[in-house]
Amino acid sequence: MKVYADNAATTKMSKTAIDAMLPYMENVFGNPSSLYSIGQAAAEAVYSARESIAKNLGCATNEIYFTSGGSEADNQAIRSAAEIGAKRNKKHIISTTFEHHAVLHTLKKLEKEGFEVTLLDVHENGIVTPEQVDEAIRPDTCLVTIMYANNEIGTIQPIKEIGAVCRAKKVTFHTDAVQAAGHLPINVQDENIDMLSLSAHKFHGPKGVGALYVRKGVYISNLIEGGAQERGKRGGTENVPGMMGTAAALEEAVANLEETNAKLVKLRDRLIEGLLEIPHSILNGDREKRLPGNVNICFEGIEGESLLLLLDAKGISASSGSACTSGSLDPSHVLLAIGRPHEIAHGSLRLSLSDENTEEQIEYIISEVPKVVEYLRNMSPVWRDLQEGKKNYVIQ
Repeated sequence: MKVYADNAATTKMSKTAIDAMLPYMENVFGNPSSLYSIGQAAAEAVYSARESIAKNLGCATNEIYFTSGGSEADNQAIRSAAEIGAKRNKKHIISTTFEHHAVLHTLKKLEKEGFEVTLLDVHENGIVTPEQVDEAIRPDTCLVTIMYANNEIGTIQPIKEIGAVCRAKKVTFHTDAVQAAGHLPINVQDENIDMLSLSAHKFHGPKGVGALYVRKGVYISNLIEGGAQERGKRGGTENVPGMMGTAAALEEAVANLEETNAKLVKLRDRLIEGLLEIPHSILNGDREKRLPGNVNICFEGIEGESLLLLLDAKGISASSGSACTSGSLDPSHVLLAIGRPHEIAHGSLRLSLSDENTEEQIEYIISEVPKVVEYLRNMSPVWRDLQEGKKNYVIQ
């Protein structure tokens, strides 16, 4: 059996998205900046895509800027807030220890440019509280950037409440919603969000396309110079097929959100229940306040890389954390942030589901993972020491 369970890394494009893109590859292929009819037809398509995305986020059409993906959107949001902050002599930024590296690496670079960054600790359940944000804000704070839902452990943050704190203190609030858009109901106005990043390939859209919501009145600077596209804020000929695919995929995801999530929660909870029957295993992140399709579990006494390779041989595609750091031998910074020791963080398994997964596939995963874990533990000298009492179990 083949089971794809790494939808947090990327999703399969939906037929809806593909069908929406094809006309703009074959027939309406003009440059939207051109004045003749085929170019203007493309320009109208770009506007319709922008309008559709805005409707599904609860904002105005001219508050949406297209990007190449979530990482670019994160960079542009953070650097824009930093630029205006520096002009006002406000060079303090607040984030968390378990953000995506698109955020953390940008902040690290800003530190080298003279900014001070406060990274809030994450509780063991993978949640940051509004009170933490409130206490951390200073007179010189120019930005708070906190992810909507974590890409590894799936925990959902109290975004509306954090946004309210920032709004009351007149601090710009950005959220990386790459894992949340298309999977959770989002209304940027109701949730006090000033800037929001999303990426199409996380909700069955095309790769290489994303968007940045910027509330009217919030300053945004350019990352890419070279043209008047995106109202002068991002140079480069528009990826019209990608934009159409993004809008169609988000429209479909939002329309089916309630039905899809009801199915995913059922599959997710069965998977958690089944895998936690493995001795000395632990769920990472809050049991309830997590993405409908996210399961992240640590197994003591094994290495995650070996687990993934053996599962792949059984037809199960999974991960141990973010796809962006798959080449790293270091344990997940997210798991370290919630207090998992290095040796436990190394033995993590992330399974992220979509509406294409079935109950039969979930039962297959539940049947195969324990066999692989047992096989790896039988080969592990660390596990032998634990069983012989030479070391104490961390996970009881």
